[in-house]
Order: sequence, then C-alpha cells, then structure tokens
Amino acid sequence: MTRTRGRLAVHWQIIIGLVAGILVGAATNLWWTDETWAGIGVVELGPYLDGQRRAAVLPEGVDSAQALNPEDGSLQGKTVYTLTAEQIARYGLVQRDVNPDAGLVAGTARFVRSLTGFVGDLFLRGLRFIAVPIVLFSLVVGASSLNDIAKLGRIGIKTIVIYLSTTAVAITVGLLLANTVGPGRGFSESDRDTLLASNQAAAADQLQIAAGKPDFWTVLLDIVPSNPFNALAETEMLQVVFAALLIGIALTLVPREKARPVIAFCEGMTEVIIKIVHIVMLMAPYAVFALIVTVVADLGLDVLASLARYSLVVLAGLLIMIFGVYPTLLRLLTDVAYTRFFRAISPAQLLAFSSSSSGATLPVTMECCVERLGVKEEVSSFVLPLGATINMDGTALYQGVAAVFIAQMYGIELSVAQQLTIVLTATLASIGTAAVPSAGIVMIIIVLQSVGLPPEGIAVILGVDRILDMCRTTCNVTGDCMVASVVAAGENALLGEEEVARRLAAQESIGLDEFTKEQEELEQARG
Repeated sequence: MTRTRGRLAVHWQIIIGLVAGILVGAATNLWWTDETWAGIGVVELGPYLDGQRRAAVLPEGVDSAQALNPEDGSLQGKTVYTLTAEQIARYGLVQRDVNPDAGLVAGTARFVRSLTGFVGDLFLRGLRFIAVPIVLFSLVVGASSLNDIAKLGRIGIKTIVIYLSTTAVAITVGLLLANTVGPGRGFSESDRDTLLASNQAAAADQLQIAAGKPDFWTVLLDIVPSNPFNALAETEMLQVVFAALLIGIALTLVPREKARPVIAFCEGMTEVIIKIVHIVMLMAPYAVFALIVTVVADLGLDVLASLARYSLVVLAGLLIMIFGVYPTLLRLLTDVAYTRFFRAISPAQLLAFSSSSSGATLPVTMECCVERLGVKEEVSSFVLPLGATINMDGTALYQGVAAVFIAQMYGIELSVAQQLTIVLTATLASIGTAAVPSAGIVMIIIVLQSVGLPPEGIAVILGVDRILDMCRTTCNVTGDCMVASVVAAGENALLGEEEVARRLAAQESIGLDEFTKEQEELEQARG
C-alpha cells in the first residue's frame, strides 16, 4: 500500500481509475443508448447480454411463462428466454431467433461489457478470498498476544459501545436532516407511481428476503457457530470472529510452550495473507475503473433527478459523519491529526466506494490501519473485523432518511415516539446487516414495519440505491477506522506519526521481510 520508487502511490492510481470510470460511464450512459444497440442489430438487449439466442413464442392471450400453467412450479421465475427444451416441448411452443441481425460490432460491444464486469468481479472475489483467513489468523494472534483476558474484555466492551453509539448518532443526524429538509414533501404522485411500477419486481424480491429475516435473539444466537468450518465456508464473519477469539483466549490459558507453535503458524499465515493483499492490490486501479464504469453507465440520470432531494439529504448526512463527527471524536479522544487520518485510510475509502462492501474492503482496511495509521495488530485484528460486521453507521443513517422520506411521500406524519423507535430499530438492525452490497435495503423493510409504514415504498428508492450504497459503505469503513484509532489510543497501542513514517520508509528501503525481521529482533532486545 506504500509508494514504490518511480511509481505513483496506489491511492492516486485508484483515484485516477475512479475518475476515469465516472467519465467513461457517464459518456456511455448518455451516448450508448437502446437506439445505438438497435442500430447494430440488438433489439432485445437483456437476452443478448446474457448470451440467449433463442426464445419461446407464447400462445396468443398468454402474457407470461407462468401463465402457461399457474400450477406448474417449475415455471416460476422463468421467462420466454429461459424455458428449458423439455418445458417448450411439454407446452407445444415454437421458438424464434433472438436478435438475428446482431453482428461483429454487437459482439464486440458485448465482449467489452462482459470483460469490464469480469475484471471488477475478479477483484472483489480476490478480496473476499482474503477476508476470512486474514480475520481468522490475525485475530487468533491478536487475542493470544494480549495474555490478559480482562484486557480483551475491556477492548471488546469499548469497541461495541462506541460502534453502537456512533450508529445512534448517525440515525439521529439522518432524521434531523430529513425532518428539516422534507425530501418527501411535494413528491408528485405521478413520479411515485412511475417508480413504484418500474421497481415493483425488485421490491417484491426484497420483501420476500426480509420476510425470512431472523429476529434479534436469533441474530445474537447465530454469533456462536454450530460448525466453525461451515462458518468459514459460508463467510459468516461474526461467527469467524467468535471462533478466532475463542481460540486466541484458549491459547493464553494453555502452557506457553504448547501454544507457541500454533501462534507461530498463525503469525506466518498472517504474513502470507498480507503478501496476497499486495498482489491483489496491483489490479485495484483497473478494477475500480471497471466497477465504477458499469454502475454509472447503468444508473441513468432520470431516476437520479426525480430523487435528487432524497439523495442529497442522504449524502449530506454521510458527509457530516465522515468529515464532522468522526474527526471530532478523533481530536477529542486521540492525537491523530485530520490530514493524517484521511491520508492513511484513503485506499480503503476508495475501495469501499467502488465495491459497496465493507467485508470485501476489510483486508485493505486492516492494512491501512496497521501500516499507514499505526494501529497495532492486537487492536486492529479485533476491532476492524467486528466493525465490518456490526458497524453500519452509513447504512443506519440511510435507513432513517428513507423511513422519513417514505412517510412524507405517503403523507404520513411520524410522531416523536415513532422516530425514537426508528433510532432503536435501525441501531439493532445494523448488527444483523451483512457486509455486502445492498444489504441495507432489506433492513429498511424491518425499520418501516416497526413504525407501520408501507414496506412497498422501498420500490421508489431502489433506483438510486446502488450509488447511495457506495457512499454509505465509505462512511461505514471510515467509522471502522476511527473506532480502531480511538480504541488503540486508549490501550496505548497507537503509534505516533513519526514512528509510522519511519516504518514505511524502512519497508521501502530494506523490504518488508527484512524490516519484519528487524522489528522482531528489536522486540526481543526490549524483552
């Protein structure tokens, strides 16, 4: 994550990729339209991009595949493009060619689009591949190195209290802004009906997901894995954190000579994973470009314009948290300067914005906090994985604004008691929000139901959810880094700015391996 000789620093490379992606995506959205596709022989765009070349022809008077036989469960979710050969034969359907006039130019455009998506998805998959092992091994090392269960408990209580407190502050900020600005007041019924209709299917899917969401006590119970290997395989991060902590604590209770080989193995694996982070980050600028260009090209400006006031209120709240609340807490509780903080965590912020996933960004967040900010691993390895799981300040703020917006849109006045219920529900719901893109939209449904608002209203805001998801994830990751700094300062585990600069310079001049060896020798000498 540091600058190598003769090479631009990685965060500047990411910024260049981000800006280029926005410009190319905006140009594509404006100039590469449905008419452009039609001009090169693509009339049915969705099937063409999915590689579907044939489609069934429905009988006259039948408007959907499900209508062929409502009692046939195998038809659920099927379209005329995805019916199987057996289903086509069963109902005696004929087939037609899809986009028969699409030629080389259309194929090239599809290839470029597919390649762009592949690069972005490959990068995210690489980060997710790293996330679980780096949490597991670094947390085991961090917990076992404390040699003091009381200290571990103190750090844990501090972390959870600060996370929940900042989440409550974020929701309050969102509610105050939404009530003051009133983004849903005067929202035209025609715009509302248009957006409800356009996103009805997507909203129905989210409502179905929310219906199967476990209650608060089940969420707490699920922290303890019944099968730790399944937790690793399914990327259940909170369960991984619990298992790693338990192993780390147990290592402090067994004789040191027996624990030492296990700790040494985990330390070695942590170094290996950090090396993999460096390798994956080589493609970060290109992946950020690929991720952003796709989002901007697909978003469209019409929906954004109709929801401009709502979007601006959410963005204003997130900016207040990022550039107001967090720096204030840092100045009050640590000696970390404003510029030092944001300069250190900028790569993590940029990746959070691009990926919309604090879980995928976690390896980079941990590296930024340790190498660039100076948070010792004994704190970062506990605070940051926990934050990626339960600290959802941006998501909670978004939920508060969305609830008030939907209430105002329907002409429903929320009482003070109802808004306090939103604060409590959103704070608790944030604990169960997955660290993946768009998970917050499911939690909004729970918040809406808690105060009797129509959950179908989420269909109105789905159009801008992706871009706001990117922004709120940036807020979440910034909050994680702030809390890690505060907890580290309280535990005397935060290096000074000069020490961090010296370490970074040493890594550049003698290489990471020699530097690590030198640090170990210094620690042994001090011991």
